[in-house]
Amino acid sequence: MTTPEQIVIVGGGLAAANAVEALRERSHAGRLTLVGRERRLPYERPPLSKELLKGDQEFEVAHDEAWYAERDVELHLGEAVAAIDADAGEVVLGSDRRLPFDRLLLATGARPRVPDLPGVEHAVTLRTVEDSLALRDRLGAGGTVALVGGGWIGLEVAAAAVAHGGRAVVLERDEAPLGRVLGPRIASYLVDLHRGHGVDVRTGVTVESIGPDGVRTSAGLVEAGTVVLAVGAVPETALAEAAGLAIAAPEQGGGIVVDEHLRTSDPRVFAAGDVANALNVRVGQLRVEHWDNAIRQGQLAAATMLGEEDAVYDWLPYFFTDQFEFSMEYVGHSAPGDEVVVRGDLAAHEFIAYWLRDRVVTAAMNVGIWDVNDRLRELVGQRVDPGELTDLRQ
Repeated sequence: MTTPEQIVIVGGGLAAANAVEALRERSHAGRLTLVGRERRLPYERPPLSKELLKGDQEFEVAHDEAWYAERDVELHLGEAVAAIDADAGEVVLGSDRRLPFDRLLLATGARPRVPDLPGVEHAVTLRTVEDSLALRDRLGAGGTVALVGGGWIGLEVAAAAVAHGGRAVVLERDEAPLGRVLGPRIASYLVDLHRGHGVDVRTGVTVESIGPDGVRTSAGLVEAGTVVLAVGAVPETALAEAAGLAIAAPEQGGGIVVDEHLRTSDPRVFAAGDVANALNVRVGQLRVEHWDNAIRQGQLAAATMLGEEDAVYDWLPYFFTDQFEFSMEYVGHSAPGDEVVVRGDLAAHEFIAYWLRDRVVTAAMNVGIWDVNDRLRELVGQRVDPGELTDLRQ
């Protein structure tokens, strides 16, 4: 692979920012251009549903303009990319300006999933800092917020609503929020946690429509001044698809298909972050929508764009959340049928959960027990005797 002279990065999140940093750290001296649809510089998204939403911190970008200027990065913020001209090796902006590339990184992220429901325009979503600040104002005004969906975002927003002194109703169509991810025991623990703080968690309900007065469900009307859609995200693949790049089917997680080097079906084009459906050499093909993955994939994309073929996607997925007394870290990649083994005290919010498949640890989660995540990483992929698993404090 020849050394690229011109690299263009499309995207304004952490994958893009970390790719920029890693490219310059690896002595890429050529032209480096970042195109972001938002007018803001790249920033971290986890606080949008946590500290920022609760009012515990104010908004901050990952790096300021001076940081990009020092690294001689050409910024095009608030600009949409109209197309990728693969034949010419150019990115076409909405203004018709063309940016030539030898390597192109697509870090376009994802957008909130909006279900096809009557009155859906009355609901709000949470993806950008503007979304978070607007929702924070709504929560600060009190009243009831209804969460359509009981995933991580829905539960975090519910906790934030309570922190603001309001009321939250979680509407989950399955038997328990995150039941297919965490298993029934941990999912029930989360339900009890939220209900203990006054959150009205309703399971097995179907949302039929949304109106200015709330949500109409299969179990009746839920009155709410604010309705938040929290039913997942859709990877932003339109550019890649129009350029003829391979796209994963929805049942495979969607996203741009990339190999273990984050290279797409066009060897000059790479993808990283929420939009990338990548081959993890440890756990297989998957798409991950988490902070840690965006950072690491941005760094990996930089390395592989510069020809470091020994650099591969080999780390385990990791994420964290904070909801009331529930603060946790999760590492690995479990499946709905995995056995869940819990060690520690759920009532005290201090325990470790292990997911096992044929006695092999597929994932682990530490709750209220800290500085053990590296040890859990070492256990993932190992065959164990379940009786010998502990909460790592013994």
